[in-house]
Amino acid sequence: MTANRTPQPLPPMTFHPAPDTLNADLSREWLLPNRIGAYASSSIVGCNTRRYHGLLVAAATPPVGRIVTLSTVMEQVQIGEQMHELATNEFAETFSPRGVTYLAQFVNDAAVRFVYRGEKWEVVKEIILGDAANAVAIRYTYHGPAALLRLWPFVAMRDFHGLRKVSQPHQMVFEGSGHSLKIEDRLRPQHALYLSCDGSFEQRSQWWYRFLYRADVARGQDGFEDLYTPGHFTCPVSDGTLCQITASLDEPTVVEFDSTVASRRRRLEELAASVGQDADDTARRLAVAGDAFVVQRSFPNAPPSWTLLAGYHWFSDWGRDAFIALPGLLLATGRYEQARQVFKTFAGALSEGMIPNHFDDYSTAAHYNSIDASLWFIIAADRYVAATGDQTFWRDVLMPAAHAILTAYRNGTRFDIHADADGLLSGGSPQTQLTWMDAKLGEEVVTPRHDKAVEINALWHCAHRIMADRCEKIDPALASHYCHLAELIAPAFGRVFWSEQLCCLYDCVTGGKPDASIRPNQILAVSLPHSPLLPQQQAAVVHTCCRQLLTPLGLRTLSPSDGRYRQAYGVSWESRDRAYHQGTVWAWLIGPFIEAYLKTEPDAAHAVAQARQWLAPFDAHLSEAGIGTISEIFDGDAPHHPQGCIAQAWSVAEVLRAKLLVAQYAKAGRKTS
Repeated sequence: MTANRTPQPLPPMTFHPAPDTLNADLSREWLLPNRIGAYASSSIVGCNTRRYHGLLVAAATPPVGRIVTLSTVMEQVQIGEQMHELATNEFAETFSPRGVTYLAQFVNDAAVRFVYRGEKWEVVKEIILGDAANAVAIRYTYHGPAALLRLWPFVAMRDFHGLRKVSQPHQMVFEGSGHSLKIEDRLRPQHALYLSCDGSFEQRSQWWYRFLYRADVARGQDGFEDLYTPGHFTCPVSDGTLCQITASLDEPTVVEFDSTVASRRRRLEELAASVGQDADDTARRLAVAGDAFVVQRSFPNAPPSWTLLAGYHWFSDWGRDAFIALPGLLLATGRYEQARQVFKTFAGALSEGMIPNHFDDYSTAAHYNSIDASLWFIIAADRYVAATGDQTFWRDVLMPAAHAILTAYRNGTRFDIHADADGLLSGGSPQTQLTWMDAKLGEEVVTPRHDKAVEINALWHCAHRIMADRCEKIDPALASHYCHLAELIAPAFGRVFWSEQLCCLYDCVTGGKPDASIRPNQILAVSLPHSPLLPQQQAAVVHTCCRQLLTPLGLRTLSPSDGRYRQAYGVSWESRDRAYHQGTVWAWLIGPFIEAYLKTEPDAAHAVAQARQWLAPFDAHLSEAGIGTISEIFDGDAPHHPQGCIAQAWSVAEVLRAKLLVAQYAKAGRKTS
């Protein structure tokens, strides 16, 4: 028995950058989100390393329509005749200025904090986004003798997927004086950046050329950008002086620094505590990290509704990702009202039985090229009811949507999705990529998985079982209907997908021909709430995935014994797309794997110890790439370098869910011992 205790507040994550660790520090990135999809992000030395970095990346049509507005602020401290440059920027073969020489500490907290120190002075720089506003406040606290603090704002004013080039048509101008400015590109007049500062403005308009973004170059992209500054603000400072610069999109916005930080800190502390006293610090940090993905989506002529972003820096809200992530992000942390709104956001766009694959980057338009997003909706709905007991929401919203999905799928809908004569679900063509393994190069589908895919039919069977169970007290005839269908699907699943020779499941069956590739999709046939497999088959699937696919940071997407296996993610677009599902490790898959392992390992104490050992490497990863969060993917071979998005919703959610499952198993074991 353990005594009741209240979890202590999580300490902030603190780093001590230095010139001799600069390369490693540039690979560590902080992310400061708000609840509408806007964010601030950079490396822990304040040097932007990718086009998606900036101090205010605004969401013009929340949570999308993102614009890099304020790219960076370069600071100078002048004490007498001596000038100290605090900023760090990378250009081809050089850094200028090299403020990292003064950077003593970076702190990832409710507001991010940089501490710069000279011989007799210190500058603390803190950054916070306005709550649910396209606004950022940067506050400086100075300690030392009388000095001048000069702040140079550099702006991009461009789509966050693009780059600003001085050679491209533009008309960057500013207006204002004193303490406030308006900056815009009059060739793109839709948006303007408003700046205000405690200091006084001095005009010194100029362009700085060819900032280097090393992460873009490493991804085989153009990594050079030109940025504009209208001049600088000057703040006379003495010991203890505060100076704040605020930037906002399209209208002047006041950000009250202390109250905004306090509000965010309270929310994050509540999230850290929400996962319970048995959760370790990594689980609590992941509960906090999950807040980044929970944002509001705006709709024309309707109030905003909560949704889940798939990842930072470049994904919008994707249906598949949302419903895989929802149990870990919202149910595990007790955010049931937000969960209900996420269901409503996607159910409101249900079309021909299909939940949107994703919403557009620039509008409210929905795209439907996913066979499994709708099925994951039903799995998440079941987990919602299990967590909340909310039969009313099931009856009024979730059950009608689930019934519409399964009926349309069975009868036939887009992309030739339909139930085959054996009851299994089939869909797609050689030209479509409907499953989560969706990489495509031009017209080439890298991992074609049309007709019958193993995880799709595991989801299909599970969805029918859920309807049979959940509808029993509401509509017995409907429950009986789904029970009958599930009893047809389960044996068909075994006949079609089980391989006696491999002692595991085929990955897909196309035109009647099975694909014997060893991939992680089969693990879902064990981990889902209802499995169509016999117990010994379930154990065999877990064993195969453990032996051939498991790494310290998730499951590989293809066995290394396969000739198509890619050891590393690659640099060019082509090499990355070819590696994406051909060996690359996905962190989210550790959730289904741990769940399947706990189900099939008969020795509970051993299962808990082993599962904890498998999850332990994520503790260190929280300090590796995206600070306090989990990357999208990793190289297939050791040392499994993080790749893709620095913060991925289903990675965070599934590692958190796996950790909480292990804690539950451990607690249950203590009660029975």
